[in-house]
Amino acid sequence: MMISPEGWQAIRLTVELAALTTIVLVIIATPLAWWLSQTRSRLRGSIAALVTLPLVLPPTVLGFYVLVMLGPHGWVGQATEALGVGVLSFTFTGLLIGSIIFSLPFAVHPIQYAFEAIGKRPLEVAATLRARPIDTFFTVALPLAKPGLLTAVVLSFAHTVGEFGVVLMIGGNIPGKTQVVSTQIYGHVEAMEYAQAHWLAGGMVVFSFLVLLFLTRLAKRRGRIAL
Repeated sequence: MMISPEGWQAIRLTVELAALTTIVLVIIATPLAWWLSQTRSRLRGSIAALVTLPLVLPPTVLGFYVLVMLGPHGWVGQATEALGVGVLSFTFTGLLIGSIIFSLPFAVHPIQYAFEAIGKRPLEVAATLRARPIDTFFTVALPLAKPGLLTAVVLSFAHTVGEFGVVLMIGGNIPGKTQVVSTQIYGHVEAMEYAQAHWLAGGMVVFSFLVLLFLTRLAKRRGRIAL
């Protein structure tokens, strides 16, 4: 038995969600990671802990509070209703917001570590050449942090593909609207459609293996360059 049309629909929605989440995360995480790597502010510890929080919170807890925030009684839900958009819970946009929050540390941490690994010397050299801070960031820091950016892209995409608890809490399991691969597998198992579940679950296993293999080879390559 091959993948059903509903399964392909869930795959398409999953890829779309993961791609959009990754794009938004890179845009948000890059300046945030740069600030965390350079600042001496007293707020650094609190901001770093807030960014890391999704790693230690159960996905259902995070999903619950995002659901409340987006719902009709939450501050975001009330704002979107006032704007005529309606509530974002159980919508693809709601899934996107939840995915961005849940995968934030997987984007910020690799980029932050890459920025910190650069050290002060290249930045000081750029300053002696009268480069403005913004020029130093784009012409020195970003190119040197490219491996960290690539790792962040891969991890953010893969982590979003594998989400379950958060997407189930925020979006439910609505076919064609919020049903992604992980919740589709859950639905197949509930219906005792194990053959369909095997096809999707097996694909997830292969995808996860390839991601880990890529990251391992990337780490080896970075090690050789460092040597």
